[in-house]
Amino acid sequence: MSDSTINRRDTLKFLGASAGVALLPQTSQAKPAPAQPFIYSLNMSTIRGHQLGLVKELETASKAGFRSVEIWMDSFNTYVEKGGTIADLNKRLKDLGLKVENCIGFAQWIVDDEATRQKGVEQLKKEMDMLASIGCFRTAAPPMGATKDPGLDLKRAAERYNTILELSKQTGVVPQLELWGFSQNLNRLSDVLYVATESGHSSARLLLDVYHIYKGGTSLDSLHLVGKAGLEVFHINDYPANIAPENISDPDRIYPGDGVAPIRQILQHVRRPDKPVVLSFEVFNKTYYSQDALLVCKTALSKMKAITQGV
Repeated sequence: MSDSTINRRDTLKFLGASAGVALLPQTSQAKPAPAQPFIYSLNMSTIRGHQLGLVKELETASKAGFRSVEIWMDSFNTYVEKGGTIADLNKRLKDLGLKVENCIGFAQWIVDDEATRQKGVEQLKKEMDMLASIGCFRTAAPPMGATKDPGLDLKRAAERYNTILELSKQTGVVPQLELWGFSQNLNRLSDVLYVATESGHSSARLLLDVYHIYKGGTSLDSLHLVGKAGLEVFHINDYPANIAPENISDPDRIYPGDGVAPIRQILQHVRRPDKPVVLSFEVFNKTYYSQDALLVCKTALSKMKAITQGV
């Protein structure tokens, strides 16, 4: 067997040709486009600095006009620890007309240390059980714990991603592999694409973000390589001019349309032909934290609708 044959096989494997993961462009017969290409969601990071607590966060999002949200796992845990019940939370969500699309959690499922990783997997399983009980069937899976030291073996990362994807068979909650632009690992689209396809799991999904794409240095010309079935949730935000990727940080994220990010170009790449993509507004802006929470949420929704008009 020649070296060229081996290289070709490795390349095909990398692209997911034998992995059964629909992360690359598909050539199946086109389906009618959805009436609405996007679902507008609020990531609670946007008003996290207001320290409202989970229930008030949900009420504020609903009052602002959102019908979908991303919650944070620590806020959910605090709600339960203070005596809140799942039954009451489900009733509140129904009364507020809200759907929890995704959850932001930080279990260390990807790290090399076996004991820490096992603890992270157990933590994630517990969190997934809780999320399923409120009808949330996605959770973020960032490279938590593997952000400082470069050189993570992506082959092993793919095996570890497969492990947590298998948990979805028990809970119905699917971990969304998240790109973190500031991390030393999984900071570029090529990394998360490899891990997702090499996981060999049909439930593999990516969680991308306007800010993190810029921070990590991924070329927008690569986004078309993400098959439409591989994206269900996308974090939308913007960033100011004249801040280089190596200098930009979380608090610099701003409302879409207020900065220089090529958002409409990005959305053209990530929109799906078969169903809406959940666009979730995620910022950590200290200026917004000092303003009225309801005003911030209303402004976010308005600017999201404006930037997506005609996309």
